[in-house]
Amino acid sequence: MTQNLFDVVIIGTGPAGIQAAIHASRRQTSVLVLGRIENSSLYNGHIENYAFVGGVTTGHDMLQRGVEQAKGFGAQFLEEDLLQLKQEDDLFHLKVENGREIQARALVMTMGVAKKKLGAEGEKEFLGKGVSYCVDCDANFFRNAVVCVTGDRSAAADGALTLQAIATKVYLVAKELEISEDLSTQLKNSAVERIESTVIKVNGEKFRGVQSIELENGQTLEVEGLFIEMGSKGALQLATLIGVQLDSESMKYITVNRLQETNIQGVYAAGDITGPPYQMAKAVGEGCVAGMEAATYARAMRKKEAE
Repeated sequence: MTQNLFDVVIIGTGPAGIQAAIHASRRQTSVLVLGRIENSSLYNGHIENYAFVGGVTTGHDMLQRGVEQAKGFGAQFLEEDLLQLKQEDDLFHLKVENGREIQARALVMTMGVAKKKLGAEGEKEFLGKGVSYCVDCDANFFRNAVVCVTGDRSAAADGALTLQAIATKVYLVAKELEISEDLSTQLKNSAVERIESTVIKVNGEKFRGVQSIELENGQTLEVEGLFIEMGSKGALQLATLIGVQLDSESMKYITVNRLQETNIQGVYAAGDITGPPYQMAKAVGEGCVAGMEAATYARAMRKKEAE
């Protein structure tokens, strides 16, 4: 895959993202879908309440069939997590795990909203008092501090590398890291201290916040911040990087209109990321609209560029 500029880039491979890819690629537009289907909440689920599908169908089978269908219409898939996102000169610039940089005329965000919790003792009590789920959001609060990042995927690795320029010391705690070769090389060449273990307890004081963390291997690390970055970059992080508006009540979901448009021109959202109900039927319907609208927008942009 040598192409770097696409009409539509879709972030997320759940039912909303795949449906968006099907409809966008049918409209004479180049489409790239980022992500892995196994990260979809539907992947391990079973479906029995979706119209036109009789009996019980596995989520894995549905997603795989959808991917093949989208590919049949010309959509391309890249099993890489998105690490960086910015907007310049009417184009969206994306950087993925392997270091590749991609440009898009339109974006469709379908990444879901759930942030995985660590389940460590004290995690909930110190949330906002040293415990964070978003390096991009909160890194600057830990300038010249000693911090730890925990997680086994690209979000944790990228977060640890980002914190190098801000914190005085950065630990990365994970039993195993499932990341690209490029990210792995960057970590090896960095000052980030990698520890193969699991965070089991967060210690601190009510008003002073986090003071230390305990690991499964018996170590205790004196830190002022713990960043829990499980999996790939979350919806909240990526959306806020380019100023996408979140709902004012909970700040958990992306705000869209009936055309699945966000407040940023050329950016659309669909599925769980836009709020409940968390149902495949809703995700597919919104993905359909988002894919069509994104393709229409991208084609207009292409025409404008040619004039």
